[in-house]
Amino acid sequence: MPKRVLTGTVVSDKGDKTVVVLVERKVKHPLYGKIIRRSKKYHAHDEANAYHAGETVRIEETAPISKLKTWTVIERVDAHKAPEAAA
Repeated sequence: MPKRVLTGTVVSDKGDKTVVVLVERKVKHPLYGKIIRRSKKYHAHDEANAYHAGETVRIEETAPISKLKTWTVIERVDAHKAPEAAA
């Protein structure tokens, strides 16, 4: 069975080797038909502490690493525009 891959935004990188990723999806309301946003937070494993808040990343489902972590960060999709130092 293939592993699920989701794309989301890192909202917290305070844990050691852990990031919290917010994944948003758009669904149609069953009665009214309006498109609404649903979101969920996933704890993902970040071995090198390489990802920081604001970055867009892809996470992949994996075997349980801890009580909350069953996802691993596989790549950075888009980095949040950080202010550049003046030269």
